[in-house]
Amino acid sequence: EFMHAYWDSEEAQVKAVEYLASFLEDKSALPCLLGCTGLIASTMKTHIDSLELQRESCRLLLEMLSQALEHNLDVERSLDDGVISSLLETVRKYSENEELLSLVCTLLMMISSSEVAAENLRKAGAIPDLLMSIRTFLPNEQICLSCCGALWSLLVSENNIDKALLQSAISASSAVLQEHLENATVAEAAGSALWALSLHGPFTENENESTTALLLDALRMNLERPVLVKNACQALAHLLRLSEISAFRFVTDSKGSGIKVVKDAYYVHSDDPDVVESVCALINEMAQYDDIALDMVSQKMKEMLSEIKSRFPSS
Repeated sequence: EFMHAYWDSEEAQVKAVEYLASFLEDKSALPCLLGCTGLIASTMKTHIDSLELQRESCRLLLEMLSQALEHNLDVERSLDDGVISSLLETVRKYSENEELLSLVCTLLMMISSSEVAAENLRKAGAIPDLLMSIRTFLPNEQICLSCCGALWSLLVSENNIDKALLQSAISASSAVLQEHLENATVAEAAGSALWALSLHGPFTENENESTTALLLDALRMNLERPVLVKNACQALAHLLRLSEISAFRFVTDSKGSGIKVVKDAYYVHSDDPDVVESVCALINEMAQYDDIALDMVSQKMKEMLSEIKSRFPSS
C-alpha cells in the first residue's frame, strides 16, 4: 500500500525496497515477498533514472529468487513479462555500469532456467543485450558466467536464430572461453553456450578451426569438470560432423592430438555414464575420417572402446 501510495517518490520507493529486504531473514515471509516481484519491477521502471533504486531492487530480487530456488518454490508466476521487461530496460539504461550489470545479468541467468521465462526473454530481445554485456565487460568473470549461462538456456531450445546473431554469439562465447580458460566455472558456462550454438548449424571455417582448438584447450585445463567435459565433447562432435577443417585441427593441434584428450577424458570420468556417452558421440564422429581412424587404432583406442562396452553393456 505504501509503495502504491507514494509511487512517484524515489526516496519513498528506496525506503520501501529496503524495508522489504529486512524480511529476507524470515523464511516464512518468502512467499509473500515473491508476490511483490511485479511491484518491485514496476517501481524500477518508473524510477529508471535512480541508480540507487535499481541497485537495491536487483539485490532484493536476487536474494529472493536465490532463496526460492534453494527451497524449490515455484517462481514462474513471479517472473511475468513486466519483470523481464524491467530488467532488460535496466540493462540497456546502465550498460556501462559494471556493478549493476553484474547483479542484473546474474538475475537473468537465474530467470532463464524457467522455460517460460526463457521464451519471454527471447521474445524481448535479451540475446543482443547479453552479447553486448560480454563485449563491454569481458574481463568480468561474474558477468561472463551469467551471460553465458543465460545464453545456453535461451539457445538450447530455440529452433530459429538469426544468422547474424548466431555469428555474434559464437564470437562472444569464444572470447569468454579464451579470456577465462583458467576459471573452470566460467569456462564451463562458455563451453555450454558454444555447444548450444553448434546445434544451430555450421560455423564458418575460421570459426570451426578456432573453436575446435579452444574446446581442446578447455578440456586439457579443466579435465576434472564433468559438465564441461560432457558439453565440450558434444560441441566437438557437432563440429567434426560438419567440418573437415575441425577434424584436421583436432588431430594436428599444436598442443597435442585431440585423441589423447578424449582418452584422458574417458579415464577421468569412466564411472559417469553421461560423460562417457558424450565421449562416445565424439569418437563416433572421429571414426568417420579415415586418417583419424588410423590414428585411433595406433593409440589403442580400440581397447578403450572394448572397456566401455563391457562397463556399460545395457547402454
